[in-house]
Amino acid sequence: MAAFRLAVKLGATGLESDVWLTRDGVAVLDHGGWVGPRWRRRPIAETMSTSLPKHIPTLAELAELAQLHQLALSLDIKDAAAYDVVARTLADVSSDLVGRSFICCEDFALLQTIAPRLRNLQLIDSSRLATMKTGPERRLADLSNLGVVGLNMHHTDWNGGLVTLAHRFNRMAFAWDAQFEYQLTTTLLMGIDGLYSDWVDRMVDAARVL
Repeated sequence: MAAFRLAVKLGATGLESDVWLTRDGVAVLDHGGWVGPRWRRRPIAETMSTSLPKHIPTLAELAELAQLHQLALSLDIKDAAAYDVVARTLADVSSDLVGRSFICCEDFALLQTIAPRLRNLQLIDSSRLATMKTGPERRLADLSNLGVVGLNMHHTDWNGGLVTLAHRFNRMAFAWDAQFEYQLTTTLLMGIDGLYSDWVDRMVDAARVL
């Protein structure tokens, strides 16, 4: 939570994290999804929430912080069973927070399955250009038909033409892993709608200049 609070102080307008479900069904935030010492590592999915290390926050804690500062949330769902829990957790904090939250799915087949019943969530397709066998135009058309609001790709996958194409389908274009000033500036100049960076100060400065 200290890292999230620092991001807020540095001027971030949104916060991002990976979401896992504990054994007792609590949505928590962690990058790797494993806890414990190296010789006794265990997955979060097999761990009760009360047994987690204290540095691992719950989604509810992050949601409260986002609501307090009126920030957007971007959540990478790492457990297929977590979508309904995430939806309930966000709604319990505030209905308008649901509208500021983007729920990212890395499995397009799964996304096609869950999108029709999760119309209340702003779902995002997290993918890579090289994996789109039918090409980006077909993918964006599919996302439009599914009601998925945007496409999230590595910043090197995007160019100005693809951002324009996404907007033509009324889909948002998100770019991740932009760490250096030239990457941030170049990606922002494409007209990208959401940008992810580990270097919040650099990102905020680049956005202010533009």
